[in-house]
Amino acid sequence: MTVKEVKKGNAFALLPLIIFVALFIGAGVLTKDFSNMPLNVAVIIASAVALLMNRKEKFEDKVTIFTKGAGHPNIMLMAVIFILAGAFATVAKGMGAVDSTVNLGLSLLPANLLMVGLFAIGCFISISMGTSMGTVVALAPIGIGIASQTDIPVALAMATVIGGAMFGDNLSMISDTTIAAVRTQHTKMKDKFKVNFFIVLPGAILTAIILGVITRGNKAIIGADFQYELIKILPYIAVLAAALAGVHVLIVLIGGTIFAGGVGLADGSYSFGSFLQTIGEGLMSMEDLAIIALLIGGLVEIIRHNGGIDYLLYTVNSKIKSKKGAEFGIAGLVSAAAIATANNTISIVVTGPLAKSIADEYEIDPRKSASLLDTFAGSWQGILPYGGQMLAAAGLAAISPVSIIPYSFYPILMGGCAIVAILIGYPKLGRKRNEVKQVVTVPVKE
Repeated sequence: MTVKEVKKGNAFALLPLIIFVALFIGAGVLTKDFSNMPLNVAVIIASAVALLMNRKEKFEDKVTIFTKGAGHPNIMLMAVIFILAGAFATVAKGMGAVDSTVNLGLSLLPANLLMVGLFAIGCFISISMGTSMGTVVALAPIGIGIASQTDIPVALAMATVIGGAMFGDNLSMISDTTIAAVRTQHTKMKDKFKVNFFIVLPGAILTAIILGVITRGNKAIIGADFQYELIKILPYIAVLAAALAGVHVLIVLIGGTIFAGGVGLADGSYSFGSFLQTIGEGLMSMEDLAIIALLIGGLVEIIRHNGGIDYLLYTVNSKIKSKKGAEFGIAGLVSAAAIATANNTISIVVTGPLAKSIADEYEIDPRKSASLLDTFAGSWQGILPYGGQMLAAAGLAAISPVSIIPYSFYPILMGGCAIVAILIGYPKLGRKRNEVKQVVTVPVKE
């Protein structure tokens, strides 16, 4: 496919997407609270506008187009994975896996490297749990406690927690961002993990060095007796190992949930009834994100049908003159979406189909395009003062989220490392793996 073969499309078809962004950003600016406009409400309003457009077609036909986009196999699989990930995370937390993991890390912290240790714990917990928000909620109180016993600014402690959370969220096999990136780019989780690891590792090392330098001389004796049980950490390790071994993600999540529940049943954390109830709570905890994914799938399909995706593809392609330019184009697309929605997963879901089209045209390895989507979306998510992670940490610490930004070393370095990788070339990827065939996020009609 060449640029000349791409249809110019219809810029007006993008109106629902513009409305979606305007509702979310506008409500946040006007009320100074970006949580006042829920994403699902914004998507529903934008979807309603999309269905009212193009009066030449019957409303029933437009509804069919919408539902086909929302019900596409890849979107449905993504929704199932999201809710299963919620079940595993909730069951594991309920039987004490999070507490044991945090306490184990704290018991090993050197007294003169508290921030470095806190960052390392955040990296491990987030890569195990697959959720940056869960990591922030688990570690923020500990970071606040460390700051209260030293001269370390609370904002620095919160930025350290967020940085560790974003590291794992970008790599974890059960992270919703990883799931969205690999599914939209038709590649495999373990292959995307390998590419991302060599991009984000330098950023993590540099962050640890910076934290060590700026906090040298700050010492505190943390007097708490941190209790942990190694067996309660095993479900996280098992899930990570199984995913790295290439086991299908559905099997990984179901098996991990059963394993975590078995540990809880054995030590009395759960009765059989409470175990089942906790699974239900976990499923429901991710229901909102699953529904948003479905609605966006339908919204994007309406936009595609009306020529909006063709217009974006034509516009982006007309500016791209090289393979590196295409990589920067993908990075720019997902960055714009992340800034607009303040949600790295949603930004990947929205831009994934277009990124795949660009990657196919310029022969960009799908492992690369998946890495680009996840890295840049995660980088912005760790910097935005109205992002969920920043708001959660700032709220717990009773500080302004803006005060955290100057200390956001890791998200900035992660994005910087990705830019360097584009400029000088990604690490050698080796032989291309078998890709996931016949799976697309948004149906494309020739």
